[in-house]
Amino acid sequence: MTTPLRPWLLPIALLIGSNVFMTAAWYGHLKFTNRPLWMVVLASWGIAFFEYCLQVPANRLGHTVYSAAQLKGMQEIITLVVFAFFSIWYLGEPIRWNHIAGFALTVAAAFLIFAE
Repeated sequence: MTTPLRPWLLPIALLIGSNVFMTAAWYGHLKFTNRPLWMVVLASWGIAFFEYCLQVPANRLGHTVYSAAQLKGMQEIITLVVFAFFSIWYLGEPIRWNHIAGFALTVAAAFLIFAE
């Protein structure tokens, strides 16, 4: 597979895209509380399909340059960043100091995972 992105950057780009779909699937339905639960479950599954179409290649390709633990650490950081933007701009919910503090602890954990 030829790509203009470096081998270490492509998994990150794919994980970002994956997390956009994942966050939409997991939390997007919160604005549609007037819809039946079965309907939002099916819609979420449909969105999650595209998440997996990006996430599986991200981990497969990423494992050639990162360990599984490093990929998981990246995944968590990307998830938090995407979620924070989604929470603010889509759901209209603020991120408070305690959320940031908790996110910072996760970043510290990821830093430890990457330490050699």
